[in-house]
Amino acid sequence: MKTTFWIGVAVLTLFAQGSAGADEHGARSLSVPLLPKYQQECAACHLAYPPGLLPAASWQRLMTSLPQHFGSDASLDPASVAELQRWLLANANTAKRASKEPPPPQDRITRSSWFIRQHDEISAATWQRASIKSAANCAACHRQAEQGDFNEHRVRIPR
Repeated sequence: MKTTFWIGVAVLTLFAQGSAGADEHGARSLSVPLLPKYQQECAACHLAYPPGLLPAASWQRLMTSLPQHFGSDASLDPASVAELQRWLLANANTAKRASKEPPPPQDRITRSSWFIRQHDEISAATWQRASIKSAANCAACHRQAEQGDFNEHRVRIPR
């Protein structure tokens, strides 16, 4: 009877964590509600990538290098940087596996080992299609990427 009780407690605890818990890859939920400031500032140029896609150290480096943000000047006022940085770090990938892996080169999501593993069947030619343009264009294949939904069963690779 005690064992059944503790199994029930464990199941309820996992259920209660819901989207705030870890996903099957050990990453925090990718569907965390986006901070309006993040949506306003970052999604103006690209998909507002869910903060769970990178570890805190990567977000920290990205936020301190905004004047040279992947070839663009994405500078923001200090108050905005502080607000965004707090939110990104609070919602970053905290999985033990993420902290053991080396940071993605140049902190690029598309060069992280988990991204490469998940997309290893995609050819270089597919990424270069006019309808996709690059591996960083998540929304080309993941139609609900803006909502943090990257479920592989809903992927549609455009021609």
